[in-house]
Amino acid sequence: MIIPVIIFFTLFAYYPLVRGFIISLQDFKLIGSASFIGLDNYKKVLSDPVFWRAMKNTLIIGGGVLIIGFVFPIIIAISLNEVINTVFKKAAQMILYLPHLFSWVIIGGIWIYLLSPGDGLVNEIIKLFGGKSISFMTTSWMAQPIMIMSAIWKDMGFLCILYLAAIVGINPELYEAAKIDGANRLQQIWRITIPQLIPTMKTVFILNIMGALKIFDQIFIMRNSAIASKVDVLLLYTYEKGIEQFNMGIASAASFILILATLILTLIARRILNYGREDVM
Repeated sequence: MIIPVIIFFTLFAYYPLVRGFIISLQDFKLIGSASFIGLDNYKKVLSDPVFWRAMKNTLIIGGGVLIIGFVFPIIIAISLNEVINTVFKKAAQMILYLPHLFSWVIIGGIWIYLLSPGDGLVNEIIKLFGGKSISFMTTSWMAQPIMIMSAIWKDMGFLCILYLAAIVGINPELYEAAKIDGANRLQQIWRITIPQLIPTMKTVFILNIMGALKIFDQIFIMRNSAIASKVDVLLLYTYEKGIEQFNMGIASAASFILILATLILTLIARRILNYGREDVM
């Protein structure tokens, strides 16, 4: 029964990975034979200032989404759990989760429209209070915060549902015992809810850190030439080298550097969080 699974991963995961690594060691040409050049592609990538600019942007945007986007869903999930009105609670969950269902083509279009300097909703509100229109999407210092906040907004509902599911699974007897001991609601949240959510927090953080450097769709849709230097990320660098410039060797080398960076960050996070070893003495 596991043979189809093995075949699937061999064809669509392991073979492309091995093939990509081989290409990263070659002067690869789409037409004609490829020649082995060793680590030259890696040297070119690591000596390219555009690559390091993309690395810096990736760390800033990915790190912002990772840290800020880790805290907000926890706060919102705990707040929603305190809501007594069932109808409002379900409606809020649906509204929060809805952006997660849409692709970045739709989400990016929504944000570009909202922040439009012409008739965008945000600028209409600013003008309503006597302010001047702001070109959010062409102002370089605003570019990274906009990318961070829009990414958090898109996935916040999904993460909230994970935390709400974990909260529902907490033994209610713990809260009853805390009430008997005289703990108020805030103390119950701090002493019971949050500690019980720690395993879920660890899992979510590890999953988020594995995807923190793999930013592409959002940047591809929302970037423009005015803010390109602030938002161009590693996967966009790889796309431009491989798809637009047909330099597959450089693109493959950059991809494997990204994989290695993700692996290192994940291993460091697992070690710091002691992930998966809570029960080990």
